[in-house]
Amino acid sequence: MLERAKEVLSGLAGREVLAAVSGGMDSMCLLQLLHSWGGVRGIRVTAAHFNHQLRQEEADRDEAFVRGWCAERGIPVVCGRGDVRALAEERGLSIEEAAREARYAFLREAAGETSPILTAHHADDNAETMLLNLLRGTGLRGLTGIPAQRQGIVRPFLEIPRTELAVYAAEQSLVWVEDSTNAQEDAARNVLRHRVLPVLRELNPRAVENMTRTALLLERDEAALTRGAQELLSRCYPMERGLGISAADCLRADDAVRSRCVLELLSRVGGHRKDLSAAHVEAVCGLLQGPPGREVRLPYGVIARQDGRNLLVQRSEESPEAAVLTIGETVFFGRWQVCLSADSGAWVLSVPAGAELTVTPWSRDDGMTLPGSRGRRSLKRLCADAGISPEQRDRLPVLRVNGQCAVVPGIGMDQDFASGSHPETVFVTFYQHYIETEENRHGA
Repeated sequence: MLERAKEVLSGLAGREVLAAVSGGMDSMCLLQLLHSWGGVRGIRVTAAHFNHQLRQEEADRDEAFVRGWCAERGIPVVCGRGDVRALAEERGLSIEEAAREARYAFLREAAGETSPILTAHHADDNAETMLLNLLRGTGLRGLTGIPAQRQGIVRPFLEIPRTELAVYAAEQSLVWVEDSTNAQEDAARNVLRHRVLPVLRELNPRAVENMTRTALLLERDEAALTRGAQELLSRCYPMERGLGISAADCLRADDAVRSRCVLELLSRVGGHRKDLSAAHVEAVCGLLQGPPGREVRLPYGVIARQDGRNLLVQRSEESPEAAVLTIGETVFFGRWQVCLSADSGAWVLSVPAGAELTVTPWSRDDGMTLPGSRGRRSLKRLCADAGISPEQRDRLPVLRVNGQCAVVPGIGMDQDFASGSHPETVFVTFYQHYIETEENRHGA
């Protein structure tokens, strides 16, 4: 059984490894295989369990189970825990995203710089990921599924269906714990697992295995296209606040290579990729064949334009350095004016005596508790809920009191500075000025 997994693990003979163990069937199969078959080949395993603190007593039960199982067999175990709900609120993530971020941060810290991290993701997980990405409108990269190995993480079960793991678990008389949330159909992945994959197996019993094979083929295609994009990127050149590349070189490239090249250009200049969508990439590619001078404004303060010969991707100059506000002063912030007064204004703030008031761009760590809300939320999430695009968000002025996010136009005021909460009162007004650009004139 599990011959493909044993082939992968053979490459780790004589090494120390860290196995991510939730206590469920899949991870217990991985731990058992490493302890028995792998132990004979000199693989020294440490189990790592992360308590997400999402299921209260059940989560503590899982941790105790893993500790006890490992203790009976002399397997070293490290455990961690984190407040995933608080992390999700603070960073504007879904619970699933926050859980994954916290879990992998713990695993990387526990593994150090040398030990590979092994997880029990299997072929069914891979099929679910492919389907989820397809539903979201993914490109080719999303259809390659979960990588078998990347950045020190190895997934030896990725080509093995869960039914085969269940047979192995029975043969080994394994015990495990069940996560009650896996039975709930309030998450898209669970709906796919309980409703969609069974139907696909009715149509073809080898549906999951076939999807796995397809993912491997697509991964090779994706790698080839990425190499083409990297070759095109090698021709870009540095410029003030950004990068440039020949428009003619881009137009000679295949569409798929050009799109990948543009996405990488945007992420390099902006420093992030998450908020960059296919629509952003398409808009920038559209500049290549349009008239010179047009611009596309993008998240993270990035502006792309075409000057007739080159595609230029630069960070915007609109957001100035942090400015300190004083009573009676008006500060210009890109297209905004921020006025601080002692007697009148649109926003009435109660501030500590001698507080420093500044106006700055937003930060990923910013969060606010709005009056009447259920608690602190990230500024990123608040902007999204208010219909403020990433491009608009990057140009918003954030008024801070002693560094804390206090007022953001279009969002509101943090309840920490509501009337009467501090000894001093100040008044703030934001004015926005419309400035005509090529982008405005062409309706981009």
